[in-house]
Amino acid sequence: MTTPSSVRTVPVTPSHIPDETADDRLFRKVTLRIIPFLFFCYVIAILDRNNIGFAQLQMKHDLSLTDAMYSLGAVFFFCGYVLFEVPSNVLLHRFGARKTFSRIMLLWGTASVLMVFVSSTSQFYVLRFLLGVFEAGFFPGIVFYLTFWFPARRRAGALSIFYAGVAVAGVLGGLVSGGIMRGMDGVAGIHGWQWMLAIEGAPAILLGAIAFFYLKDNPSAASWLSIIEKRRLSDVLAREDKPSGHSHSLLSALGNPYVYLFAFVYFCLTSAILLLLFWMPAMIKEFGVQDIVQISLYSAIPNAIGAVGVILIARHSDRRNERKWHFILCAVGAAVALSLLTTHGIGFSVSMALLTIAAVLVYAAHPIFWSVPATFFRGPNAAASIALVSSIGVSSGTITPYLIGLIKTYTGSMSSAFYFIAVMLAIACVAMSYALRSEQARRLQES
Repeated sequence: MTTPSSVRTVPVTPSHIPDETADDRLFRKVTLRIIPFLFFCYVIAILDRNNIGFAQLQMKHDLSLTDAMYSLGAVFFFCGYVLFEVPSNVLLHRFGARKTFSRIMLLWGTASVLMVFVSSTSQFYVLRFLLGVFEAGFFPGIVFYLTFWFPARRRAGALSIFYAGVAVAGVLGGLVSGGIMRGMDGVAGIHGWQWMLAIEGAPAILLGAIAFFYLKDNPSAASWLSIIEKRRLSDVLAREDKPSGHSHSLLSALGNPYVYLFAFVYFCLTSAILLLLFWMPAMIKEFGVQDIVQISLYSAIPNAIGAVGVILIARHSDRRNERKWHFILCAVGAAVALSLLTTHGIGFSVSMALLTIAAVLVYAAHPIFWSVPATFFRGPNAAASIALVSSIGVSSGTITPYLIGLIKTYTGSMSSAFYFIAVMLAIACVAMSYALRSEQARRLQES
């Protein structure tokens, strides 16, 4: 017979007491439930946004477009995107992620499929503008949505998966776009590039319907979390994401210098990524490859390596809980690689290696960047603050693609464009360093 003193008791860890093992299990469960689905949605978003980089190889001839006119089509997308990004994120806060993401995907998928009917430059411009309007708010919405599920120190790792999605979209586009354009060209009297844009846009419609039933607006609505897990998640977020001291009303955000500082950094970063996304096929063509399918397949190489590199670098940043030097090394490294691409006579292999290095580092800089403003902007109006940073930053899409197109049209080369982007990346390092140093000084004064 056992006595009370001999009975073994099992200690229970209250949800509010830090337990890294329990936290790791919890966030692994959260990650597996929401990240893969949103990741796949983001891959399709990037594919539909940027597959005109492949389409231009045929489209410029069929629609009689110059490089500058093609770039204008890219600009129209971002005009719609910038104009409607903040309203879209405000609607997310009001109606929730489930309805907002579903609406976004259904509409942008429809716009992509309608590309099959494009037969003139004006129709191309209109649909590109509508695609931007409909997709507006998707990525900043994801950034805001993840603040409901992940504390700041785990967020770069989560965001890195989405920027790996940018690279994965490049791989997917590289593997299938050229084949569709060649194999479907002339079917039903429709050009191959039209079929490619429509076929690659159709999955967004299906994903939009699934999102309405699959996503939950916040952890409290997640039936797949137990009451204890919900309480622990709430405690971890409250413990680790302490108020930053910044005001987050929309009016305050408009007068907050940090909003514009982060927006400028993002402007520089998106300029670099736009160079890769819209012009990589043309760059590979300049390296000496002429066949459209070979260009498509070669473009998968920098993106495939980039998909792995962005996750590894961002996770290393998370483990070290260090953002400044990870960001600087990525941005400076990419600037150097782009500058070296201007060297004549370096050969195809070296050119592809430098393009791959630039792609990996540009992709990796993005999740590291977004893990920083997400710690500044929290509270009821955080969605609008994050969207404002994104809207101003992504306005680079209304300027940079067209400038690059003009540079290529009038110089016949991408070299000046490489230098232009390299300088912007260097300036972004200075601005990011200033923001992090200012925030560190503020926290020291408050402690």
